[in-house]
Amino acid sequence: MFGVALDIKVSDFKRLIENPKPPIVGLISQLIWLPLFTMVMVFALRLPPSMSLGMILIAACPGGNVSNYAVHLAKGNTALSVLMTSISTLAAVLLTPLYFAFFSQYVPNSEVLQQTIHVDPSNIVSTIFQLIVIPLSIGMLLNHYSDKITNAIRGPIQKLSMLVFLGIVVAVIFGNLENIRNYLKDVIFIVILQNFLALFIGYQWARLMGLGQKDRRAISIETGIQNSGLALILIFNFFDGLGGMAIVAAAWGMWHLIAGFSLAMFWGRVPLKSEV
Repeated sequence: MFGVALDIKVSDFKRLIENPKPPIVGLISQLIWLPLFTMVMVFALRLPPSMSLGMILIAACPGGNVSNYAVHLAKGNTALSVLMTSISTLAAVLLTPLYFAFFSQYVPNSEVLQQTIHVDPSNIVSTIFQLIVIPLSIGMLLNHYSDKITNAIRGPIQKLSMLVFLGIVVAVIFGNLENIRNYLKDVIFIVILQNFLALFIGYQWARLMGLGQKDRRAISIETGIQNSGLALILIFNFFDGLGGMAIVAAAWGMWHLIAGFSLAMFWGRVPLKSEV
């Protein structure tokens, strides 16, 4: 987030406040279309109840913090991405338990699995400040007050960020090799399908609403990268690590990084067309 912030200026957020259409379009994609299309998948595929509940919980979670870095790599609107992540994370205090409680009641044969979810607001606020607000503020202040230092450290910091991120992905994969061998084949298709649907919905909805390419890329990645870590925390705290739910959330945690960053790096190599 600090590396991302070195390319963001206060004027980027001012433009979003003056033109609220992009964040509104993006939040509709993430908070309305993704849960609704997930329910369509649940009804169409007729999966085991625990897997269906895992998909619903993923769709009810806020955007993942790494989406901001992915949007940056994709040459998308990073300020829009940060704003969407922050709003959806704050809104998760109410929306995640409400969405899950509402949609899960329509999953066939899920009555015995349903629980009441409570998300501690202090944990959500703490997450936002530690992972978004603090590094973002420091990076933007440095960018605003010292161009010389910013230009000197931008390249090394962003390369280091990529190395650290790739190291985390490798560690997660190797730390879960046994579970991947045993269970991934059961859920990988539905995880890939739901994630593809999220990325596709985000981009096409933004295009339909007349937004530019930078906004479309940001909204697509924001819709396609969900906070699967929060989903796993909820599953282990409120559902005793229920198998189907946990496998879906864990597979999402790996796949959305692979798909999201592959798409981001592809877009990063595709020049943005001039727009009026």
